[in-house]
Parts: sequence; C-alpha cells; structure tokens
Amino acid sequence: MFTLPQGTFMSTAATNTAYQPLSSLAGNSLAAKILLVVAGSLVLWVSAKIKVPFYPVPMTLQTLALFGIAAAYGTRLGVATVALYLIEGALGLPVFAGTPEKGIGLAYMFGPTGGYLASYIFAAAIVGYAVERGMGRNPFKLFGVMLVAEVAILG
Repeated sequence: MFTLPQGTFMSTAATNTAYQPLSSLAGNSLAAKILLVVAGSLVLWVSAKIKVPFYPVPMTLQTLALFGIAAAYGTRLGVATVALYLIEGALGLPVFAGTPEKGIGLAYMFGPTGGYLASYIFAAAIVGYAVERGMGRNPFKLFGVMLVAEVAILG
C-alpha cells in the first residue's frame, strides 16, 4: 500500500482536518461576523430576484443561496443571516421574490409565502448544524442533509 510521507499535500494530517465554517474562522471578531451576516443577507436578496423560468410557478435561486450560506457559515451565523433577511423584508425593503409588485413588509410576509419564508430559519439551522458535525466533508451526506432541509421548507 502506498502512503504519502508526512508534510506532503495529501498527508493524513491534511485529510483528517475537520471542516471549519466561516463563523469559526472569523474568531471572536464581532465586526467580521456582522460583515458576514450582512453579506449573506445581500446574497439572499439578489438570489430572490433571479428568476428561473418554470411552469406553473417561477423558481428563484433563493434556496440554493440559503443552503450555500448555511453550509459556509454554520448554524449560528446561518440563522442570523436568515433572520436579518426576514427582518429586512418585514421592515418593508423589497428583498423577497414578489416584492414590490405583490406588496411589501408584513403584509407580504403574512401572505401565502409567509410560512415558506419562516421555514428558511429551520432549513439554515438543519444544514448549518450538520456541517458543523462534519457532514460537509462528504458531498453525498451534505446533499442528503440539504434534501431534509428542503422538505422542512416545503413541508
């Protein structure tokens, strides 16, 4: 059996390192964490406006962005990012897919998509928690976790 010597690119020390979400890489810097949360909420905002033609309801890239943010940030920053995004929408900013055409603020959130939007918090928590537990290192496990999170959104 061939083994790589220690210190090479793919040594056992390099392959056994745990995935570190961006929240842990930011350390104790509150400013870095705030910057990540604001940047993530902007990514969610932009992804809600990108429409993919689909019948009968147009799709957006929002859940893709949500899962990417949760996987990159971990549980706490992922949930904080989604909470900020929902607060921005509740305050009347046109961050959601159907705004401003279909209403803004709480009126939009209490409409037919309100439960869908609220479930984003749970989906971010599911994906972030799984990634922090090491499932982000295996793409098949991560895909399975994201399917569970998608069921939480649609369920």
